[in-house]
Amino acid sequence: MAEEHSFDIVSKVDFQEVENALSQTRKEIGQRYDFKSTRVEITREKEKITVVTENEFKLHAVIDIIQNRFVKRAVPLKNIQYSKPEAAFGGTIRQVLTITTGIPLEKSKEIVKDVKDKKFKVQSSMQGDQIRVWSKSKDELQKVIQFLREKDYGLELQFANYR
Repeated sequence: MAEEHSFDIVSKVDFQEVENALSQTRKEIGQRYDFKSTRVEITREKEKITVVTENEFKLHAVIDIIQNRFVKRAVPLKNIQYSKPEAAFGGTIRQVLTITTGIPLEKSKEIVKDVKDKKFKVQSSMQGDQIRVWSKSKDELQKVIQFLREKDYGLELQFANYR
């Protein structure tokens, strides 16, 4: 009997890197001249980052700094959903950024369906917030990985446990 090979499709975010990027952002904002004597708050609770500033211009500048820090720290920007900026207490503006980890059920179904529709000689199954793909041929698994890298599911997909 031939040996089976497999890999997992996951979407993970390293929250230590997120915290490091936010620390660097806070430090940069404290040093920049255009943010002198202005109120800027950046807080994180689990997957939610809340940014509070005095006006919309400063909000966009802070979000831009956060995105640049995320890119430098290899935090995938595709996994971040932005809420609409809303008025907050004291004439400030607040925006919430939500970080998605794992592959949601709807996206998992879409990925599995796309792989099946291409008629690769592989099997796949959803396992919680990840997808396991297996086959007897490593070449088929490589083709699946290449196919999924070309598609855009609105999430950063990583391929783990390749054996």
